[in-house]
Amino acid sequence: MAMMDLIKDWRLHLLVLGVVLIAETIGTIRIEIGPGVIMLLPMLFAIVIGLLLFFTPLVKEKQSKHAEPIITLSVTLLIAKIGVTIGPGLADLIAAGPALLLQEVGNFGTIFLALPIAVLLFNMKREAIGMTHSVGREPNLGLIYDKYGFESPEGKGVTTVYIFGTVFGAMFYGLIAGFLASFTPLHPLSLAMAAGVGSGSMMAAAVGSLVGLYPELEPQIVAFAGASNLLTYSTGLFVSMFIALPMTEKLYTVFRKWKGGEGKE
Repeated sequence: MAMMDLIKDWRLHLLVLGVVLIAETIGTIRIEIGPGVIMLLPMLFAIVIGLLLFFTPLVKEKQSKHAEPIITLSVTLLIAKIGVTIGPGLADLIAAGPALLLQEVGNFGTIFLALPIAVLLFNMKREAIGMTHSVGREPNLGLIYDKYGFESPEGKGVTTVYIFGTVFGAMFYGLIAGFLASFTPLHPLSLAMAAGVGSGSMMAAAVGSLVGLYPELEPQIVAFAGASNLLTYSTGLFVSMFIALPMTEKLYTVFRKWKGGEGKE
């Protein structure tokens, strides 16, 4: 019955179609700031327009409730697309060598840096697990929604990080990539590998900055960033599933006990 209500909700479908058309019409806006670049992608405009519409009479509580299951469905389709993409790119991953494999170690930084701050300093509860087990991109949305549910504290935490990363992540990556390439001895190809965190928008912003500084290396920068991003998509979900998420759960329990809680809150 609920599914039929969703299908018949013509107001919601028209609003979504209108938001998509407006966002795609605006397209990608590129803003160069010093050595960095800010990439404003259609996804960002869609999120901002959707948030603004939520506070208008056009969106009623019924539409917001009907939109919730669509998020899970959309993430499922996206993960299926990612899985289809992985197969043809296996040769590129093998050719990239062991350096790309070691990049997954860097994903644990969100656990060891952000989790203690969230729990010990800001007294956050189980939403911190969803927020800090990874950088919170599409595969991690699917993982958390499947394990805990969309309405769970963990689900709300990973959704918050996903939206925040969509709005500010590409800006940050575009600026930090240009800054590191200009003022540090790091090789641009190493920065290209670091750009592949599993987010197309963040990778595109970082690649744009690096190509702007090193146009002669554009094919290599794009290739290394693409291979790195593909590897994160293909292995990052398994790392999160079998290592990062259980580790976050254990550390959360420890930190909550230090804070005086029961560890299961």
